[in-house]
This record gives sequence, C-alpha cells and structure tokens, in this order.
Amino acid sequence: MARFPLRRLRLRPGEEHREGVSLSVEPFSLGGQLYALSADEIPAELVVQRAATGDLFRLGFGVTVEGPCMRCLADAVAVLEVEAREYQATAPDADDELRSDYVVEGDLDLDAWARDLIGLGLPDQILCRADCAGLCPVCGKDLNVEPHGHEEAAVDPRWEALEALRGDGAAE
Repeated sequence: MARFPLRRLRLRPGEEHREGVSLSVEPFSLGGQLYALSADEIPAELVVQRAATGDLFRLGFGVTVEGPCMRCLADAVAVLEVEAREYQATAPDADDELRSDYVVEGDLDLDAWARDLIGLGLPDQILCRADCAGLCPVCGKDLNVEPHGHEEAAVDPRWEALEALRGDGAAE
C-alpha cells in the first residue's frame, strides 16, 4: 500500500513538493469479469502544494486496463490518462467538504485514491473495438467473426387468436 507521509513536508504557503511515486492497484471486478492493470507498479507524479488554508494534492499517471470485451468477451483494452486534484483544509473545524477522504492519520493514501480515479475514468463499456457486434442472443456465436441471423420462430397455435387481435388493434 502506497502512503505518502505528509508530516515530513516542511512547506510554506505557496511552496510545492513534486515527487515520483509508485502505485499498486488491485484488479477490478466489473460484471463478474476481472479487469487487470497492465503493470503491477504504476509510475505517477504527486504534487503537494501548500496554500494558506490547507494543502492541494495533484496526482497524474497513465494506465492500461485489460480484460474481456463487455459485448463479445474477446480481449479488450482501455487506456486512461488520469489527472486529479484533492484539497485538505488544515483548520480542525473545517467542513467535511474541505477534507480529503484519502488523508488518513497524516498520510495520503495514494493507492486508494488511484483506484477510485481509475474506476471513475473507465468507460461505460470496455470494448474490443467501437463497432463490436457482440454475441448472438439466440446461439451465442461471436457476431464479429460470423455475422448471421435466425429465422423467426413460429407462433404457438394456441396464441394465434391473440396475435390476430393485436394485428386488428394496430390498424385502428
């Protein structure tokens, strides 16, 4: 777990500290599928800037998330460039909105912050390609490899009378 000790910084208002850090983020489980990061250690840049009323944290890194396509289950990749900011007020009576959830006992929890940023930065669907056709809902074959259709299933004769009524109602 990567934690950055904030107590060791001796900054005055307006000064900043830059440091290269290594992040270690667990794989994500989305929809029952596992999505892994391309590297065990993610290089990142952390900037801590002291303001008159608190500290401003900036974290930047690039990461590749790999796993199954959400439509066809082939290999898919999502590349993210993450730039984020957090603020931590120094006043003990400051509002909770001015406090960062990632500052714990004087340390900045970089891994938890990075994991949340990656989760928020992921696309709604991780796809092998933008025009992925997915799997056939009838037979389960990959429609990217083998595009096909299926014949319309015959209507059960017991329901024919209701089908006729539905047809009559559409004409009105």
